[in-house]
Amino acid sequence: MTKNIFKIILVFFVVVNAASCKKFLDQVPDNLLKEEDIFATFNNTNGYLAQVYANIPDEFSSRFAPGSAYAGPWTGASDEANYWSLNWVMSNSLNQSTWNNTDGGVFWINFYKPVRTATDFIAKIDDAPAPDLTPLQKMRFKAEARALRAIFYYWMMRLYGPVIILKDVVPVEGAGDEIFFPRTPFDSCVDYVVRELDQAYNELKISETLGANQPANKPLNNEWGRVTTGVCKAYKAQVLLLAASPLFNGNKDYANLKNQDGTPLINQNYDASKWKLAADAYKEFLDEFVPGTYQLYKESDSDPWIAAYKSCKNVMMNDWNSEWIWGRAMCGGAGDYFYDITPKLVGYNNTVDKGAGFLSVNQSMVDAYEMKNGLPIGDPNSGYEASGFSEFQAPYDPKKRLTFNQWVDREARFYVGVTYNRSYWQNQGSSPDEVIPVFELSGNSGRIQSTWDVTSTGYIVRKQLAKSRDSRGWVYVRLAQMYLDYAEALNETSPDDPDILKYVNLIRERAGLPQYGAGMDPLPVPVGQDAIRNIIRHERQIELAFENVRYFDLRRWKIAPQTMGADVYGMNIFADGDAFYQKVLVQKRRFLPRDYLWAIPNSEILKNKYLVQNPGW
Repeated sequence: MTKNIFKIILVFFVVVNAASCKKFLDQVPDNLLKEEDIFATFNNTNGYLAQVYANIPDEFSSRFAPGSAYAGPWTGASDEANYWSLNWVMSNSLNQSTWNNTDGGVFWINFYKPVRTATDFIAKIDDAPAPDLTPLQKMRFKAEARALRAIFYYWMMRLYGPVIILKDVVPVEGAGDEIFFPRTPFDSCVDYVVRELDQAYNELKISETLGANQPANKPLNNEWGRVTTGVCKAYKAQVLLLAASPLFNGNKDYANLKNQDGTPLINQNYDASKWKLAADAYKEFLDEFVPGTYQLYKESDSDPWIAAYKSCKNVMMNDWNSEWIWGRAMCGGAGDYFYDITPKLVGYNNTVDKGAGFLSVNQSMVDAYEMKNGLPIGDPNSGYEASGFSEFQAPYDPKKRLTFNQWVDREARFYVGVTYNRSYWQNQGSSPDEVIPVFELSGNSGRIQSTWDVTSTGYIVRKQLAKSRDSRGWVYVRLAQMYLDYAEALNETSPDDPDILKYVNLIRERAGLPQYGAGMDPLPVPVGQDAIRNIIRHERQIELAFENVRYFDLRRWKIAPQTMGADVYGMNIFADGDAFYQKVLVQKRRFLPRDYLWAIPNSEILKNKYLVQNPGW
């Protein structure tokens, strides 16, 4: 393709600050540009970089995954929840392992688009002729593009394992061996991504040093969603954590995964030092950015349980708060997700927002939440009752109401994460009657109203429930995850390090729960590395629920058949009254060994003679 016909569409991309939508590009040309015009002005150059940002997934569109928004099916595909009432949703085929090598390649194709754009941008930005683009701005832009390219590679590595690392210059008119390459061994992919994130970090720091009015740990021009030094360090640590995890660290199941020339793609030797590299990377992040740049988000209340509820709810709702490291800002982009987690609510007037409520929480997730006293429901001292009803006031409810005992006195994060039958609905509108979702067969949000706009388990995901289809941001990485990541890496490399429980306890303290070996009413400290590993994994399951973390955790830990492959249970949505509260089988699932690594699209295998497919596909 010659310069004369090389054209690029500059995409409109927006970022928001904490109070309002602020356009990343206030003046983006909507016409087609020749290549020589792309770097001719500041706006055009900024617009080309915006094309890379524009491919960041809109995870509020998970029901349509992958689709044009590049969202993933991660919550429905994990053991947290399901879209079982909708037979066309991608996560359902993952749940059954009925997908094929033409289904799983969408992210391979979609994510290589911004990789190529970023590569072209990095190669040309230094020579950009734009008179209104300073050398410092060029450096900052290049750092952002470099970090974004590394992150897109990381997102592909989580799915496909070893990917193809492209050369620094991708020929526009190339053919054959100029554009077709074999897969890069996984450890080499890790090394490359880490180097790129380090270099992006250094470029951001240099641009800060030479232009002191723009801190590198803050987004450029306060356009939230742009890459910062904190983003670079956070993703470097996550890449190293993935490399240290059982899926890729000495996994003998992939002994035969090799390029056609015999090059092994996944190292067969377990390397404990990988955990040390990950732990050190998290320590670097925490030492530099906490508490100066990031800190755990907290709210106060005279009732500590209410304070914990407000803190754990609003850390997700208050965009770009002190805990957010990186996210995607959107203006009016949360409507699909709002509809997914809002009940049908038939019979109320039109002032009440109504939805479908088909993003359904699995019973295993409901049971994972602890009691208010910090004990699991299976502990004989927890106070948990499996049957009967009590008068109970949830932390968001203005009054007490008759509640199934299984949902009484649970930890605050349960009420943040789960909408259960006959619980108070926060979006009351101006209805003359209280808005109370009823998921029983004949209820206002039950199966008699619809066979698809209905929860399959008698529960609906509540986390990130806004008061309207308002403008919202999606957080990709927040400090709580970094704390738990660090605790995990430390436990694998230095199991006696006191920082392990320190960071787990910081999360529990914010959640209003007793801490392990600390505080006024401490819980006993579990004995041994395995026991500590279990509490870290449990804390991740609860704290990061419905945030697109669990799907990747279960795979990298190599426990997916026991978790994502387990049967799904819920309440009996085919019954009314007391019969509704009987636990029933909702869905049979399976997870096969092939499902750990996604299939590279068959069309790509056919095009590229060097490309080998993942096992089982």
